[in-house]
Formats: sequence, C-alpha cells, structure tokens
Amino acid sequence: MRILVFIFIFISLTQHGGSHGPEGCNHKGGLCRVGNCISGEYLAQFCFEPIILCCKNLPPTTTKS
Repeated sequence: MRILVFIFIFISLTQHGGSHGPEGCNHKGGLCRVGNCISGEYLAQFCFEPIILCCKNLPPTTTKS
C-alpha cells in the first residue's frame, strides 16, 4: 500500500502544469533544489512544483566607472 501512495504522489508531482523535470532544469544551466534557492540564485522554474525548485545563478552585475 505504501508503494502505491508513493507512486501516486510522484505521478501527481510530475503531472503538475508548471513542472519541467530535472532534465529541463539541468539542460538550461540550473540546479534542482528542495525548499529555497541559495544566495546568489533565483527561481527560474520548477523541477517538481511546488516542492523542488530549479535555481539558476544570478547574472553578474555590471558597474559603470
């Protein structure tokens, strides 16, 4: 019974509209993270919405001299 619950949860997460999966995140230069992106990263999309985020590095800021 526990296996069926796990399979149901996994299918529910992968079928959600905003989920792109880890392959899409990694292909676009991001990393899948649970919870929050770390400092210096931003949320680009979801690997498995709403729990696993696809985080990408912030672009370097340019300073004018």
